[in-house]
Amino acid sequence: KMTEMATWYRGTLMEPGDLFIPIDSIEEEATLTCDAKGTPSPQYRWSLNGTLINLGLDRRRRLSGGNLIISSLDRYQDVGMYQCMAYNTVGAILSRRASLQFAYLDHFKVHTRSAVSVREGQGVVLLCGTPTSSGDLTYAWIFNEYPYFVQQDNRRFVSQQTGNLYIAKVEPSDVGNYTCVVMNSITKGKVQSSPTSLILRTDGVMGEYEPKIEVNFPDNVPAAKGSTVTLECFALGNPVPEITWRRANGVPFPSKVKMKYSNAVLEIPSFQQDDTGGYECVAENKMGKNTVSGRLAFYGTPQWVQTMKDTALAIEERLYWECRANGRPKPSYTWLKNGQQLLSEVNYRIHVEDGVLSVSALTLSDAGMYQCVAENKHGVIYFAAELMVLASPPDFTGNLLRALLKAKAGTTVTLECKPQAYPIASILWKKGNLPIHTNDRITLSPDGTLRLANVSKSDAGSYTCFARNRFGMSSTTGRLLVTDPTRIIQGPVDTEIIVGESIVLPCQVASDPVLDVSFSWAFNGQLIAKGDGHFEFRTAGDLMIRNIQLYHAGKYICVVDTDVESLSAVAVLIVKGPPSPPDSVTVEEVTDSTAQLAWSPGRDNGSPITNYLIQTRTPFTVGWQRVNTVPEIIDGNTLTATVVDLNAWVEYDFRVLAKNSVGVGEPSPVSVKTRTEDAVPDAVPGDVGGGGGSRYELVITWEPVPEELQNGESFGYIIAFRAFGEASWTHVATSAPGASRYVYRNDSIAPFSPFHVKVGTYNSKGQGPFSPVVTIYSAETEPSEKPAGVRARSVSASEIEVNWQALSFIPERVLGYEVAYWEDDTKPETMGKVRVPWNQTSATVSGLAGNTQYFLTVSAFNTAGTSPFLPAINVTTKKPPPSQPPMNVGWNLMGSQLSVYWEPVVAMESESDVLGYQVSFTFSRQRHKEVITLTTVNATAELTLPEDDEEYIIFVQTLSEGGLGPASDPIRIHQLSKLGVHVLLSCSG
Repeated sequence: KMTEMATWYRGTLMEPGDLFIPIDSIEEEATLTCDAKGTPSPQYRWSLNGTLINLGLDRRRRLSGGNLIISSLDRYQDVGMYQCMAYNTVGAILSRRASLQFAYLDHFKVHTRSAVSVREGQGVVLLCGTPTSSGDLTYAWIFNEYPYFVQQDNRRFVSQQTGNLYIAKVEPSDVGNYTCVVMNSITKGKVQSSPTSLILRTDGVMGEYEPKIEVNFPDNVPAAKGSTVTLECFALGNPVPEITWRRANGVPFPSKVKMKYSNAVLEIPSFQQDDTGGYECVAENKMGKNTVSGRLAFYGTPQWVQTMKDTALAIEERLYWECRANGRPKPSYTWLKNGQQLLSEVNYRIHVEDGVLSVSALTLSDAGMYQCVAENKHGVIYFAAELMVLASPPDFTGNLLRALLKAKAGTTVTLECKPQAYPIASILWKKGNLPIHTNDRITLSPDGTLRLANVSKSDAGSYTCFARNRFGMSSTTGRLLVTDPTRIIQGPVDTEIIVGESIVLPCQVASDPVLDVSFSWAFNGQLIAKGDGHFEFRTAGDLMIRNIQLYHAGKYICVVDTDVESLSAVAVLIVKGPPSPPDSVTVEEVTDSTAQLAWSPGRDNGSPITNYLIQTRTPFTVGWQRVNTVPEIIDGNTLTATVVDLNAWVEYDFRVLAKNSVGVGEPSPVSVKTRTEDAVPDAVPGDVGGGGGSRYELVITWEPVPEELQNGESFGYIIAFRAFGEASWTHVATSAPGASRYVYRNDSIAPFSPFHVKVGTYNSKGQGPFSPVVTIYSAETEPSEKPAGVRARSVSASEIEVNWQALSFIPERVLGYEVAYWEDDTKPETMGKVRVPWNQTSATVSGLAGNTQYFLTVSAFNTAGTSPFLPAINVTTKKPPPSQPPMNVGWNLMGSQLSVYWEPVVAMESESDVLGYQVSFTFSRQRHKEVITLTTVNATAELTLPEDDEEYIIFVQTLSEGGLGPASDPIRIHQLSKLGVHVLLSCSG
């Protein structure tokens, strides 16, 4: 039996990577990474070239966690293959093998190189003689002295495989010293060879000869997937050979293939399976050609395609694991257990073959960490999995029988007995103390499940499951309670309802008292959540829907859940509402007064559409207006109508509304703006009249025709007039559609002569009708006479009364008289005017300042102007009344007799003298306020109060030539005062 949960965590091994360390960095530390996760925490061991590293005796190597840190690196002792092992109580696993190498580049041996002597036209090869090194190298050649390097072209080539310099055909300019330069790509170090002298022989020039290929590639070149493959080919010859490449199968090169250095280098990036096969290099000149060939072979490191998983099996069970990897060549497989190779046993309990591991009749000792290893000559990969072998007595923890199980009578009850047991336990069931045997209603399954079909009250009772294996026994007990079926006694029914109303959908049940019952409701398949503003869950399962909307229409399901069953009842709710908006309103066949409309219907929302309404809007209307249509009533099956009585040449918007028994729905989207056709005007100007104006003028006025009634472009007016007695009309046109006045001027027009006048309309389609004929008069001349006998007197501090004599018969018409007045004769802008009709010969000028001189004049007027002014007369207004109101007003009431008294007011020098006092009192009579005044020269007054009112308001003012002075504060007397109560109020301002 496993007493602790020891385990490894999948995918948590961090493996070491290959290291290539420059030799000049050996004073630094090198770190090989290894980190694993597991419980208990793993420990680590490292090996070098298969030999365990004894860290206790090695001062240069130490562990940090699982990482191996090497200090004071040694070029000869530390190079090799390293492998990490991580282990705990579960087992051990190995990491991949990681190499540690040192990159270096030694110096060339110091010696003098022999001169190379060639004929002109001959080919030559200068050897680099690369010193010992580790790491990728690159080559270049210096010509004579730094920084002049040999430039590669079709005649010269530096091989990056050998480092040699090849000159296909020597020319005199090639004579000089050549130095080979080698650079290590890892250490970045450079070394130079001793110079080699190239000289020309003097015994003649080399003749022409066929190409001789000096640089080629092996017969078989292995290439890894995804790598960049480089093939070199260069030939000596005279003339200089031309290099070409081809594939042995004749297939053209893909676009990714590149040729460099005059075709001396063929480069294939991202090498794939399709790039394998034979490649040929051809060197050719006029003397002949030569060919070299070889094959590119594809290889791949192993890659997992099938692995095993961590597995827990019971003791005595069988383990079967299989792993598979891709690779070229095909990988071979080995299995490791806790880091040691696993071999097949003689008795075949453990069998290892071609990536398959099988172990029969597992024992506790088989538990541990296993690794499948796939390897070919290009690489090796590891995959780890844990095997746990379980052994324990039956345990019902987490799988106990329910203490109380309720079941509906007539149903099938399933009791599961599933203890955790390794190996699997045998099962025995008892009801009470009696073993249970199978019959036509009772079934015992091999997995320990007990099924009771068509249960009844007699099946109620205590049930116990006993489980036993070779490690022990355990049991679990539960009680079965059989209940009566639950019934829905009142469920929801299909209903129709109007939008905006509310409804209660009932859901009432009868159930066994021992059962817990819960209710839920679904709407169109979605559970209704509590808190939705429209839905309210009532007691005993009912659902109330408030303020129903159209989207509440659909299927409602009441779901009743008890301990033993689930029931449901379904009802369909139809919500009726006004129709949805019609759609796709189009306008067709437009005339000057009609437009044909078509539309598509919206949803009727549960009630058939009875009829449609059409509305219009123009730039000249306020909002939408109902219009006349043909047919006059558009029934619900009609989707076209003609709108009539439209105005010509007006832009209209149209929309359609649908109506059903519930009401009128929302309007459709607005149609495209549509302008009716133009037509001859049919509206006439209104309120034609005129008159007045300046002398010799006939002023004609009218009310313009609104734009929506102009019926077309280029709208204007035709004005026709003729003098009384004339037969022919004079016509004048104006093209201003907003014009409302025309003035005809002619020196022969007699003043105030009658004319017949009419005004018509026109537009680009033609002339419209004229207005009815009216009579107006030409301009008249102002009165030639002025009134006589003008007199004026000051009435008060703010008023002047003016009188004059009426004018007798004169040729001109007199409409009235005008009184002009001003305060300062040097400032006419202070002038004011008062006008009265022709039959009045007096006027009162009011609103004047007190004790001030005013200048006045009187003239007659008519529409042409005023007659000449009389010479001005002047009048001074009276002094203003006293500014002080009567003070300390008191009163005494006996019955209906009221005595009022106050202090006399004394006027100031700039004020009019006090001539007396005016007493005013207000009261209500038949719901109307009345004011009664009386005057007195004394500071007292006696009044008899009427019987009509319950409250009287009294105030006192001074009388003077300047008028009434300010009123005293009002005093209020209530009807109760008449009951014999004597009241005295003193009011001071």
